[in-house]
Amino acid sequence: MLSSEKRFAKGERNGPVDHSERRTPRAWASGRWQASVLTLFPEMFPGPLGVSLLGKALEKKLWSLEVRDIREHGLGKHRTVDDTPAGGGPGMVMRADVAAAAIDAVERAGRPLIYLSPRGKPLDQARVRDLAAGPGAILLCGRFEGLDQRVIEARAIEEISIGDFVLAGGEIAAMALIEAAVRLIPGVLGDHASTAEESFAAGLLEYPHFTRPQNFEGLPIPEVLTQGNHSEIAKYRQAQAETLTRQRRPDLWTLYEKKKP
Repeated sequence: MLSSEKRFAKGERNGPVDHSERRTPRAWASGRWQASVLTLFPEMFPGPLGVSLLGKALEKKLWSLEVRDIREHGLGKHRTVDDTPAGGGPGMVMRADVAAAAIDAVERAGRPLIYLSPRGKPLDQARVRDLAAGPGAILLCGRFEGLDQRVIEARAIEEISIGDFVLAGGEIAAMALIEAAVRLIPGVLGDHASTAEESFAAGLLEYPHFTRPQNFEGLPIPEVLTQGNHSEIAKYRQAQAETLTRQRRPDLWTLYEKKKP
């Protein structure tokens, strides 16, 4: 099989890959959460989004995934999508005209347009909840040294980062954002309480978990968790969550302290 780059060098073109078999504008009227991913490597999807609970939810059409190849809008017989940086410097930059053409080919339908970038605003659970409550998201996955700033401004693209580190491209970051949002869609996980009590839901890291065996290498399950006193269990878990947050995330702890009555 030819690589994506070699296929396009031969003049072949791929259409959008819609993993939920929903390509028409009628999909927006269904109310289902829809992710549209713009990437140079459509073969990376659905990847982990197609397995386990998220994969089952995708099959049940609780959400949908559309993947479009940016190189469809590349220039010339080689479908060129990048060029050298103005002012000099290493690497290549994705062209504004190519990126704009790829973006404009997607139905927005009220969805935010997001560029996954290490210089973006850090993704947090509050933003994830906002995204999950909306109609979906359009995610532009960068490669090379970055994306021409002019298209970011011209298309009012929101830049989001998943952490203070650099990846080879935005695909893994896009998968992380999609999974974080989709798991909050009603019916995907099945148990609403599992998301209501997890890390960041109340401004704290989640408390530790335990299960059988009762004793593991000399380490027993904390006694309070085995006595059936739900009030005491809640107090224990709250205290553990506060301790972990104070020790590991002083930034979150400071915010939590400020919001306490």
